[in-house]
Amino acid sequence: MSAQVASDDRSGTGEPLLLGARLIPDQSVRRLAHGRVLLGGSPLRLLRLGADGARLFDHWVRGEPVGTSAQEHRLARRLISTGLVHPEPSAAAFGPVDVTLVTPVKDNPTGVHRLLAATGELADRIVVDDGSAEPVPGAALRHEEPAGPAVARNSGWRLAHTEFVAFLDSDAVPEPGWLERILPQFADPAVAAVAPRIRSIPGTTAVARYEAERSSLDLGSRPAVVRPMSRISYVPSAALVVRRSALSGMDGFDANLRFGEDVDLVWRLIERGGTVRYQPDAVVRHDPRPNLPSWLRQRFDYGSSAAPLSVRHPRLLSCARMSRWSAATWALLVSGRPAPALAVATVTAALLPRKLRDRGVPATEALRLAGTGHLGAGRLLAEATRRAWWPLVLAACLFSRRARMMATAALLPCVLDAAGKGGGWLALRILDDLAYGAGVWAGCARERTITPLQPQLTGSSLR
Repeated sequence: MSAQVASDDRSGTGEPLLLGARLIPDQSVRRLAHGRVLLGGSPLRLLRLGADGARLFDHWVRGEPVGTSAQEHRLARRLISTGLVHPEPSAAAFGPVDVTLVTPVKDNPTGVHRLLAATGELADRIVVDDGSAEPVPGAALRHEEPAGPAVARNSGWRLAHTEFVAFLDSDAVPEPGWLERILPQFADPAVAAVAPRIRSIPGTTAVARYEAERSSLDLGSRPAVVRPMSRISYVPSAALVVRRSALSGMDGFDANLRFGEDVDLVWRLIERGGTVRYQPDAVVRHDPRPNLPSWLRQRFDYGSSAAPLSVRHPRLLSCARMSRWSAATWALLVSGRPAPALAVATVTAALLPRKLRDRGVPATEALRLAGTGHLGAGRLLAEATRRAWWPLVLAACLFSRRARMMATAALLPCVLDAAGKGGGWLALRILDDLAYGAGVWAGCARERTITPLQPQLTGSSLR
């Protein structure tokens, strides 16, 4: 079907949460069937509650904390694991004395000085000089030759003796109170890592103004449980707090990865059963690249990580993931057959209410899901056209009017984003995708794989 929905009627299990935690529903959650059905999260989940579960959820929505019963703990764990709610523990069991800062640096002593001045409350601070031209003052370790951020971070965290390690890059600086918003999440023993929101430091250059709105490190204002192929599929290690025991259990970062080592770490934590959370009310500021060439190089480098990640983590990375029906609808439309495309979209939309009727989802809601599923697939295809497929599309534009129309349609979201911001902002928006896509192709050539360039097609995910 066009809407990707997963149904889960199993009883939740797991270790109890800290008593007194409050549960905040995700912004996506919709309550149906008189509160007995919850629909939301990413990927989209459909969860049916019994009478007692619905009553508990009512209490939590009103701000009441999680109580002492095993039933409450099981339901709370179930809701949290699906991303339908986000925990807000009542108090932190840990403090700054339980955290060691680890900072890799190359040729940025000014940034290190600024960062150390902002983190004086931590138990220890370990700076690893990764082959700077001039030794960085105060570094605990120095690599005579650059070994890469993964190796530098590994060198640093292995010297730590605290419960937690806070990885912060030398071009980052946390806002006051950031740890007070992160550490309470570790009251849940299943949580292996928590990431703050990373926002660009305001600047006057065109790149800085663009990054202030569309930084690739800024994952938005909504909290989330991190999982591949979801709204928040990874978190960057430019700012990340991790249990030291979790790092030790998997030997830290993969030293063979020059880029994408943070995504790999997060996915391995999740594969081992750990929970990784994104906590955007904790904010760390990050310097944007100083000029256009260095910014484009950064975007290229990020793109080059897609291929090695797809080799290490099969089926967890794709340029676009959608149902076969949505893919068929858009393929027909792009090929110049709007009538069959409309027919496929209409038929699949009409089938979804029948599938969801017995699960307590009204027909109007099911039709909304079908429509947003098809539209969302179109957005993903436009993004894949600009990022992953643009060399092929550009070549096709030389010979095909339809290819030129498709390329123009794929650029429309960028034009809408740039409304009121000027042509320079639009140019950077387009260059952002092109540079990232060029990196994807370069990585695919090195790894001899085309997986990151292939869409992932799914059937109905209803279970």
